Amino acid sequence: MLPLFVAIPLGVGFLLPLIEEFRDRTRLFSLFVLLETGGLLALSLIKFGDKGIYRMGGWAPPFGINFVQDGLSSLILVVISGIAFVTTLFAITYMKEYENLGKFYGLFSLMLAGMYGVALTGDIFNMYVYLEVAAISSYALVGFNRGAEEIEASFKYLIMGAVGSVFILLGIALLYGSVGSLNIADISVKVSELPDDSFIVLSTALFIVGFGLKAAFIPFHSWLPDAHSSAPTPISAMLSGVLIKVLGIYALARLLFNGLNLPGIAPSILTWIGAGSMFIGGMLALGQKDLKRLLAYSSISQMGYITLAVGMGGILIGQGKPGIATLALMGGIFHLVNHATYKSLLFLFSGSVEKIFGSRDLSEIGGLNSVSPVSGAVGTIGTLSISGVPPFNGFWSKLVIVIAAIWGKLYPLAGIILFTSAITLAYYLKVQRQLFMGKSTGNVSESVKTSAGLYIPLLILAICCIGLGLLYLPEIRGIVLKPAALALQEGSEYTKLVLGL
Repeated sequence: MLPLFVAIPLGVGFLLPLIEEFRDRTRLFSLFVLLETGGLLALSLIKFGDKGIYRMGGWAPPFGINFVQDGLSSLILVVISGIAFVTTLFAITYMKEYENLGKFYGLFSLMLAGMYGVALTGDIFNMYVYLEVAAISSYALVGFNRGAEEIEASFKYLIMGAVGSVFILLGIALLYGSVGSLNIADISVKVSELPDDSFIVLSTALFIVGFGLKAAFIPFHSWLPDAHSSAPTPISAMLSGVLIKVLGIYALARLLFNGLNLPGIAPSILTWIGAGSMFIGGMLALGQKDLKRLLAYSSISQMGYITLAVGMGGILIGQGKPGIATLALMGGIFHLVNHATYKSLLFLFSGSVEKIFGSRDLSEIGGLNSVSPVSGAVGTIGTLSISGVPPFNGFWSKLVIVIAAIWGKLYPLAGIILFTSAITLAYYLKVQRQLFMGKSTGNVSESVKTSAGLYIPLLILAICCIGLGLLYLPEIRGIVLKPAALALQEGSEYTKLVLGL
């Protein structure tokens, strides 16, 4: 069943633009893609927890191309499918006034196909191919409105993304020249047998820069604020909710842990890149007036939590502390799931705010609680979740990461996490004060204010922000998060699954 995750959205992506001439039926595109994403979500949930390998054409790895499902890829499939389904549900109402919806949903499906491919592939070159399918689709979607600002943001994103792709491709070339294989599991075996790891270290550095550009780590972040603020709101939710994670930190972690066996000081570099992204992204978000730009800088900061936790897990593995390393990796993966949920909620919420007031400028709008109590409620849940206020989901994942840092005696990292959480709370309190409180300002759209099509997706995500805190419970954590963490930590198990060793 694994090839269906790529085949279905790939087929839909090429089909929809071909039938776009039926302009009086463009709403059917939305419903078609909603069924597609809903079916993929159902398939993800049915397959969740499975382990297995699919061999293309029956060719066994390392010679053949293969898809691999383990605890981590299973969770990533659910996250991609869930956010895509809710985003499509929102887009049915939000995008109905746009033209060229066949092309929009076609590109959306191609982006999904690329992300699913990155999550499943066991081959490093095919990971690059799928990464480019998703990235090129996202470049076009960022500029979908075709205004001057959108085209500029899309072009900047394209240039920065292309530079990142060059670094990744060069890293793949050096790695292939060193070990003579492109299969991630086979690379792991051959890397451990190399007498000289200089080319491996160089490849690792190239991968950190290349995937860092895709994930918008500091200092590779300059494309993200413009891209997120210029893209149509459903695409902003997808970019921040899943794309930068799958093409960035997931792909990099999979290569470092399961392919390159955590070379040299790579985990430490990753940890401090994460710490810098947390702090600098948060400070940049403090000064923003545009709601979507504030959320974009916040994404840089939140990605820092995930990156720091993953790097910290690598450090603790090297120190011979496997139990604490598992906790750190679980914290990072937990925060990945949480951030996908509440940041998608907040970006979709920003779209509803823009529809209601006709503006995203926090200095020009206000009184949302009195204008639209439903928007005010879901927005409050989203801001409290991302700020790490208990009992919402963001608090629990941050708590796990802090506990892992303290137990691992990495006290400076625990301090940075706590300080950054205070910064996050500060700029979302600013949003609460300026947007939610006070008297109503701006031209309020009464029709949008009561639109169920905009609010049902927000309510679904808000409920998830409350319910996902249950992942902190040991019983549930052991079923959902621990297998994902062990998929990274126990690289030999990945090798056994793929190569049958």
